[in-house]
Amino acid sequence: AELIHGRIAQLAVVGFIAPGLFGTLPGNEWTGVDAYSYTNPLEAFGKVPGLAILQIFLFMSFLEFRRLKIIQEEGSNYVAGDQKIGQTGYNPFGLDYSDEAFEEKKLQELKHCRLAMVGIFGLWAQALASGESVTDQLGAGLTIPAYAAKAGYFLPEGI
Repeated sequence: AELIHGRIAQLAVVGFIAPGLFGTLPGNEWTGVDAYSYTNPLEAFGKVPGLAILQIFLFMSFLEFRRLKIIQEEGSNYVAGDQKIGQTGYNPFGLDYSDEAFEEKKLQELKHCRLAMVGIFGLWAQALASGESVTDQLGAGLTIPAYAAKAGYFLPEGI
């Protein structure tokens, strides 16, 4: 369960940050022109049409039922987190790790999952507290104030 929740947390972190960096999806007449134009995920959740939320829920349910089917088929031989893609199933990149390297990759993934679970809580808490998206907050913090944009502010006269 930790691995699955961690993978969801990794996607959630990307979902929190990507709209602010890459822009949002355009709306249309049916959904509303600005239905997807919110970069704060907490605000966007209430503005997105219910069918879009249903689509996400149904996809997550499909993945969960697929995982349960794999667990039923393999029984006690099931490897936690194995979705039959990559090393043990569909492998489009031809990844072929030794058993030792594969165990190291699994540990790395678990560490990334744990970090994402902590990170998404921090992103959620900050968005809830400020009402702004993370990228809006970082952008405001990284801009140079007007008074500091002048070279003379940093350099002595005559240089």
